Formats: sequence, C-alpha cells, structure tokens
Amino acid sequence: MDEPTRQIYESRADEWVRRRTPEPARADDFASRTTGPTADVGCGPGWYAARLAPPVLAIDAAYAMLRLTRHNAPAASCIQADLTHLPLRRGVLGAAWATHSLQHVPRAELPGALAHLHWSMRVGARLLLRVPEGDTEGHRSREGEDFPGRYFALWSRDAIVEVIGGAGFDVERAEVHENRNSDRILEIEAVRARTLPDLVAPGLRLLVCGLNPSLYAADAGVGFARPGNRFWPAALAAGLVSRDRDPWHAFAHHGVGFTDLVKRATVAADELTRDEYRDGMARVRRLAAWLQPAAVVFVGLAGWRAAVDRRAQPGPQPTGVGGRPAYVMPSTSGLNARVPLDELTDHLRAAVALA
Repeated sequence: MDEPTRQIYESRADEWVRRRTPEPARADDFASRTTGPTADVGCGPGWYAARLAPPVLAIDAAYAMLRLTRHNAPAASCIQADLTHLPLRRGVLGAAWATHSLQHVPRAELPGALAHLHWSMRVGARLLLRVPEGDTEGHRSREGEDFPGRYFALWSRDAIVEVIGGAGFDVERAEVHENRNSDRILEIEAVRARTLPDLVAPGLRLLVCGLNPSLYAADAGVGFARPGNRFWPAALAAGLVSRDRDPWHAFAHHGVGFTDLVKRATVAADELTRDEYRDGMARVRRLAAWLQPAAVVFVGLAGWRAAVDRRAQPGPQPTGVGGRPAYVMPSTSGLNARVPLDELTDHLRAAVALA
C-alpha cells in the first residue's frame, strides 16, 4: 500500500471518521450470502467488520484505524498489515470484503495483492471489491479534496475484471454505482476458483507461462507441482530459481513470474480447446504489454501452435508476445519423457539469455 496514504490515515483517522458515513446495507447483504472466516481488507474504523460473517479478521495498514475497530467491532481480530502482502495461511478464509481499500494500491501491484488474497481463500469463497472507475492513478490533491495527497488507482471495468480473472477468481458481476459525491464506483463480486493466480509485477526477469493448471497443481497452489514434472528440477539446474516448487520465492527473490495461457484447471491439457488457447494468448499479450517482462517463456508447444503458429518449433519466436521476446520450449510434464532433463534445462537457460 502507498506509504504516504497510510500515514494520512494514521494521523487523521479520527477526523476521517467524523467526515464519513457508513453504508451498512451492502455489508449485511454480503454477510447473508457468505460464511466466515471473513477478511475485512482495509477495515478502516471497523464499521463493517461487526456486520460481516464471523469470525472476522479486520486488516488495515494504519494502526489508528485498528484502534477504532476495537471499539466498533470488539469481536473482530485486528491485524496490522500491508494490504498487498496479507500474512494469512493458505485457504483459511471463507470470504473477503475489500471496499475502498485496494483503490490505494498502485495498479501494477494489484495482481500481487490479489494473488495473496487468492492464496488465503478457500475454493468457492466469495470476494467483494469496490474501486473508483476511471483511467488515472496517482496522489490526488484536487480542489475540494478533504484528505489531499492520498494515492488512488482508478480502473475501467474491463481492465479490473481481467486482472481479477488472472488472479484466479471467477467474476460473477461487475457493476457501476454512483456515491454521494457522484463519483462512479465499480463493484465487483467474484468467487475464488480452483486454479492458480498470476504471480506478476512490472519488469520481471522472466515470465513463465504454462498451458493451464492441472487440478493437482491448483490444489497444491504451485504450478508444475506433480513429482514427475521436470520444470522445477530444470529451473534449479538452470539457475533460474533457488528453491524447489516455491513460486513465491522465485517471484520475490529472482524476478520470475508465473501465469497460464488458460486459467481453467483440468486433469490434462488435452481437455482445452483452440478457442481457449486463442483467448488466453490475447490475455497474455495484454499482460506482457502492460508489465513489460524482459521475456516470456511458454512451457509446452501446444498453446503457441494452437494460437499463433501451428508449425512453431522450440526456441525464440519471431513474433514475440505483447512487444516482448517470446521463447517456446517443450512440455516439462512427465508424459513428455522423450525430452530429457538436460534439454529442458538448456531451453530455460536460452530463455533467460533471450531476456
């Protein structure tokens, strides 16, 4: 979360409460359709924490807001944390409420914040998110702003729906409402899917794109998770990562990101359709153009051949993807045993060299 914004809420929490009025109806409706534990992400003074499905974890970056939450929602467990790195175990949440909080997260950091949220939620858990509609971001000091200097990231409907989908959620509705100040607010409700979230950020050293998650990988929370899959042994041998089957460490410490051409998890990749591959490639192009990884490596030829060039061979691809260099390598699945580990390692080294 933007630090100057956090400081404003830290120093002016009491004043903020005096100038704002809660809207409890939405929280009551959301609570009626969910089961806890519920995370109130960016809980502010705790106006809604007392109304959400219990038990409630009230999370805010500003301690001053949590102090008020203890008064307004005494049954809630208060946690001070950066909203982009929630300190929660895997699969503990039954619901998450994030209204007017993730609007203070820079756009390029929202995929990572949602990936942490996906990690913490059970399959089928429900998310409600509200952010302002628009096409700008930055510290706002417009005329009449009562708390100038706060950071706001505004989103178009299509853009944030795509980011939420990439983070492993199925979007059920995305509506625009006007608040009391006639600002247009996007309200998105989504369900945590049985899949993997994108682990992406600006300027990655390498973006690894699989075909789609297997159900095994989706349940493990790790791409290429099966013991027989050679991706992680090859990545270790190539010096791309330093921990086996730990995408979060690779992301944080080695600048290696992860996505999939198709988000739908299946038992095997042969269940996917050509249209799914083509739609997925269009999404990955937009992702690469937005976040500008040094290069993208596609693990498995089937997706590139279905969506781009049916005669493509392993190696650098002349068209690239989203304006970034693209490398296609054979599948690392144990079913593709004819390609030895040393060859897969060489492909990953070549992809890094391309970057």
